[in-house]
Amino acid sequence: MPDSLRDLAQQLQQFAQERDWQPFHSPKNLASALTVEAGELLEHFQWMTEEQSRALGPDKRDAVATEIADVLLYLIQLASALSVDPIAAAQAKLKLNALKYPVERARGSSKKYDEL
Repeated sequence: MPDSLRDLAQQLQQFAQERDWQPFHSPKNLASALTVEAGELLEHFQWMTEEQSRALGPDKRDAVATEIADVLLYLIQLASALSVDPIAAAQAKLKLNALKYPVERARGSSKKYDEL
């Protein structure tokens, strides 16, 4: 059972190799597939209120979990194809966001950093 993104990336690579799918897994194709899956995730929330989106029933939650998995899997494959460490990239982005959204100005606000 995978316990890290690295393990999951290795499983994905093996899965694709066994099926000879590497020729189809260009960064462009993986980014396109990621976008499609993100759209499928969003579709589950279409027309819901904020409250409804926070209180999913078990069946809907399972369906959403499947789409989250699809998004994660394509994102990991894209990161692998580009030799990007997604954890390092996320940590760098968090540091950048901390500079753009200082607590004293951003707390409780949904404004974009250039509007704070």
